Formats: sequence, structure tokens, C-alpha cells
Amino acid sequence: MNVILWLLIGYLIGSIPWGLVIGKVFFHKDIRNYGSGNLGGTNAGRVLGTPIGILVILLDALKAFIVMILCHMMNPGFEQYAGLAVCIGHCFPVFAGFKGGKAVACSYGYLLGLAIYVNHEFLFTFILPVLAFFICLGLSKMVSLSSMIGVSLAAILIFLFVNRMVGLMVACLALFVIYRHKANIQRIINGNENKIGQKKKNK
Repeated sequence: MNVILWLLIGYLIGSIPWGLVIGKVFFHKDIRNYGSGNLGGTNAGRVLGTPIGILVILLDALKAFIVMILCHMMNPGFEQYAGLAVCIGHCFPVFAGFKGGKAVACSYGYLLGLAIYVNHEFLFTFILPVLAFFICLGLSKMVSLSSMIGVSLAAILIFLFVNRMVGLMVACLALFVIYRHKANIQRIINGNENKIGQKKKNK
């Protein structure tokens, strides 16, 4: 199989909208009609409860990681492309009208796959970005800000200390994640971004 096929496989797996599936099958709710309308784990947690939100986050992260495992087993060398395609599929899922999440959970699953199968560097590729996410989350209580900082830090660290080509790919992903959070950025500037433990204010 060539890289084009793995891009397609990655996109299709990434298009599986776990938040939508779990909401409809087990709760008879379309989470797109509640909260922010987003299909990601954060909105799933607000609408369906924190445990379900955590489950959706894990499943979304596993989409990228599992595709990279399969790619490594069958066609080593294409893992970084297949995982990136998962992130794109998550944001523009063919199975949900091309309106998906913001690629945060998928991004961290992608970083884990890079650390294991591509860069072989856990500290800069995965551990420090995850720590940055949780430190920022603890200080700001804002998932959106923490997500953008974590993925952006991963891009910088990978580019400077690990692999410049892969770093550029992660930088493109970080810019995409930031773009998907443009509404959140405006709310952060305005001082009314939603925080953990607070009732949701805006879409």
C-alpha cells in the first residue's frame, strides 16, 4: 500500500464521530444540538457527562494512534502521514456532514504515535507537551488555551530538538488546531471563555 491509500484510511478512521455515535446510541441525543455543537470530547462531557467526555477523548486519541500502529505493521515509513490524515478526518468527517471536532485529542494520539514509531523521542514529542497542557489547564481552567499551547509546544520542541521535517508537519497541525479554536481565542481576548467547573456561556 502506498501513502495515498494510508491517507485515505487515516481520513476515514478519523471521520468516525465517536461523540455523535455514543450520544445517539446510548443517550438518544445529538450533541451537535447542544452546548458548542462540537463533536469533540469537551462538548460531549458537557452534554453527556464528564465520564462520557473522557471516553470520547480517549477514543478520538486512539483513532490516530491505532491507524499509526496499523501503518507501522503494514507499511513502515508512512505513519506520520496516516496519523495526520486522521486529524483532518476528525475535523471534516465524511460520516457527519464534514463538521467535526477541533483535532485536539487526535493530535495527542498523533504525538504519541510519533514518539513511538517516528521520532523515538518521548520527552520532547509527548511528555512535555502533555505536561504543558495539564499545567496550563490547572492555571487557566481553559481547555481551549491548554490545547493550543500543548500542541504548539510539541511543534516547537520537535522542530528544534528532534526532526525538522516532522516538526514542520506538527507545526501545520498546531496552526490548524489554533484556527479551529478561533472562536475560543476571541472569547479569551474578551475575557468570557468557558472554564472547567463553570456553566457554559457561549457557543
